[in-house]
Amino acid sequence: MKTGSVNKVIIALAVVVASLLAVKLLLVDLQPSEEGSQGQLLKNKRQYSQIPDFEAIADVAEKKKAFFDFLRPAVQHHNNIIAEERKFLLASLQHLVDGEVLSEAELFRIQQLASKYQYSMRSVTVNNLNQLLRRVDIIPEDLVLIQAANETGWGSSRFAKEGLNFFGQWCFRKGCGLVPQSRSEGMSHEVAVFNSVDDSVGSYMRNLNSNAAYSLLRSIRADLRAQGEPIRADKLVYGLLNYSERQEAYIEELLDMLRHNNQFLVENYEQGSAV
Repeated sequence: MKTGSVNKVIIALAVVVASLLAVKLLLVDLQPSEEGSQGQLLKNKRQYSQIPDFEAIADVAEKKKAFFDFLRPAVQHHNNIIAEERKFLLASLQHLVDGEVLSEAELFRIQQLASKYQYSMRSVTVNNLNQLLRRVDIIPEDLVLIQAANETGWGSSRFAKEGLNFFGQWCFRKGCGLVPQSRSEGMSHEVAVFNSVDDSVGSYMRNLNSNAAYSLLRSIRADLRAQGEPIRADKLVYGLLNYSERQEAYIEELLDMLRHNNQFLVENYEQGSAV
């Protein structure tokens, strides 16, 4: 074979080999990593840019303040929404007590709220509105913030970073979220993935205000309302007994966190103000 022909063959083979390597590398990029096989959703890598790197904050006080300040706007936003919904329901309740006929617009919105908070309401009566009002009420800001800190390890958990899930909420449709690496055999739940921090907080609040597991929390809150007492985190926390398998130990842990982080939970806290 002539030298020129040999060179052409070598070049052709080199091109083929290079092409095969390129294809192989592309396929490797498309394959899920070992971590991915445990439930990491590649499409959620974009979530990393949505939350600060709390682990990189060396000063503990600064980290706690940063974490609370990051979540606080979403908590306040949803509590404001709930407060407006409650104000509307209270006005409608007063209309019924006064013997007034509710408008079609009022009835429609009441049914919308009943659906949102998973309360079955066949007719709009004084009793039904009172029952719905037990669900449509705020969650103390400090309780939300402390529970988020507990559930995420101050924003360092995989579920917070990848799924913007700050409260360990589950979902039950295959592929709906992230598969826990420590999930027990036979279990099928996943940890829900959210598009935003705001969605995570809103879902958590609806869960507490509608799920039967937290009826005790709603009863405690309603009793405080009836007595004219403020809605306090250290009272409502006992209604979270079913939030964790650890139950009483979980409640004690949250109470301890509330006590030890009180100064950080105050909005506009300044590090130098702590005694």
